[in-house]
Amino acid sequence: MGDGDFRALMSLFPTGVAVIGAMDGAGQPWGMTCSSLCAVSLSPPVLLVCLRSGSPTLAALERTGAFSVNLLHDSARDVAELFASGDPDRFWRTAWHLPDEIAAGPHLRDAAHAVGDCRVDGVRQVGDHTVVFGRVIRVSVASGPERTPLLYGLRRYAVWPASGSVTEPGRSRPDPADEE
Repeated sequence: MGDGDFRALMSLFPTGVAVIGAMDGAGQPWGMTCSSLCAVSLSPPVLLVCLRSGSPTLAALERTGAFSVNLLHDSARDVAELFASGDPDRFWRTAWHLPDEIAAGPHLRDAAHAVGDCRVDGVRQVGDHTVVFGRVIRVSVASGPERTPLLYGLRRYAVWPASGSVTEPGRSRPDPADEE
């Protein structure tokens, strides 16, 4: 299987969109759009993110041992694209803050509907990416109007349906008869 086949396969797997953020030793924020995010364990709460090896965001989080996971809401497509672009002014072009001393990385004030603060619990290089395991130390959910997640798949952005489930309106859980 070639790289193109694998990319085509992965484009067929829709996922949520997050911005991974970290502060470097000089207090400069770094961040990148990431759709490779997965829960690993509920107890203790651990997730994993996959970041391009050699990225400045990865270097910052490895130096400080901490990072934030900003789950983007349905109106934050422009922020997802900005942080995917590598624009060096991305933190000047979007609102962010460090709410307190527990913050493990930048919180995207207007773009995230939830933020997880994580401490690095391990790293493993796999091909051209590095898998980072993060122990979640805090979850912050945005106040205000409820937002739905921004999704990405088939090489385009989408939003979660306003009501019902993705597959069938009004049906919130799979029917046991549907499972193999």
